[in-house]
Amino acid sequence: MNDVHPKIYLDYAATTPVDPRVVETMLPYFNQLFGNPSSVHTFGQLAEAALEEARESVAAVLGASPAEIIFTGCGSESDNLALRGAAFSARQQRGANHILISPVEHHAVSHTAAQLASLHGFEVELLPVDPYGQVHPQAVADRLRDDTAMVSVIYANNEIGTINPIAEIGAVCRARGVTFHTDAVQAAGYLPLDVDALNVDLMALGAHKFYGPKGVGALYVRRGTSLTPVITGGGQESGLRAGTHNIPYICGMSRALQLAVEERQQRVAHVQPLRDLIIERVLSDIPSVQLTGHPQQRLPNHASFVFEKVDGNALLMMLDVEGFACSSGSACKTGSPEPSEVLLSTGFTPEWALGSLRVTLGVNTTREQIDQFLDVLPGLVERARHLTGVVE
Repeated sequence: MNDVHPKIYLDYAATTPVDPRVVETMLPYFNQLFGNPSSVHTFGQLAEAALEEARESVAAVLGASPAEIIFTGCGSESDNLALRGAAFSARQQRGANHILISPVEHHAVSHTAAQLASLHGFEVELLPVDPYGQVHPQAVADRLRDDTAMVSVIYANNEIGTINPIAEIGAVCRARGVTFHTDAVQAAGYLPLDVDALNVDLMALGAHKFYGPKGVGALYVRRGTSLTPVITGGGQESGLRAGTHNIPYICGMSRALQLAVEERQQRVAHVQPLRDLIIERVLSDIPSVQLTGHPQQRLPNHASFVFEKVDGNALLMMLDVEGFACSSGSACKTGSPEPSEVLLSTGFTPEWALGSLRVTLGVNTTREQIDQFLDVLPGLVERARHLTGVVE
């Protein structure tokens, strides 16, 4: 029987395998220390102690206080709580009705903002970005208004890898007294997370992007930042996120984040030369291709491209057959692919945007795997072009 699983995984921006050390940390909380931390008995007390130890650990990484860490079900939920919570609170407290976001946000932000506009009457304004997908601080300063409820700009983009000048944007917002949120889900594995240095009021994290489990996230909420809860119930997480705590996953997230910080330098040193090799070879070996995102200010494990007259989804399937798991910037809708909003916002035409490819690396990626990938890719791109009737 043929192995149906891809042999070489190059989609670490989508998710990462759980680090064995993280699994080891989690295991006791499934069937030994399994208590509900809201219970008053010894089982509950032990679970509560684990919860607060994890909170302290995450807070230490962010340079925050434990009370400023809210555990959630994922990075998307953290983004949702940040946007809805800040927008509703600002409207209630001072009548603010204006939301500023970038056009290169993850859908957890952009779709939430769109719903706030369509169902709740908020005015959502999109910030301009340059051809690399970066937001410039002056663009934020020029658009802040007295009725701006909040600003949200992604730290590092999941599709094109571009890193935004979050500290400078945060300083602009702070000077005007406007709540500033950043989606740091992609950034957390590789970039600094000190919340004071970044000038953020709200910051979303998701564990499965840095070798932690899926199904758990966190939201940093700066002391004094007012949020309206999105999930109500038993009052857990300082009343901001009700629901019984997922102690095994929370402990796993804490351990994974700790390891990401401790090993950041060696992880970057491992993936960045491989990323640079991919970018260099793809741009030199394949005609009619463009790098997407910033050439230098990008995630160290992230290479992304668009190919002219190539169906990105067809290319992904060809790569998968050859044993390589990659991703595309376009929404993979069967029979009706849509060009990526992120790529369109950076100036690519829909035709170019449909030919996108994202290659993201991780701790298990080897030079041999990248050499194999680079040997196969040019021929597959040529085949994909033949499918569309284009012969180079």
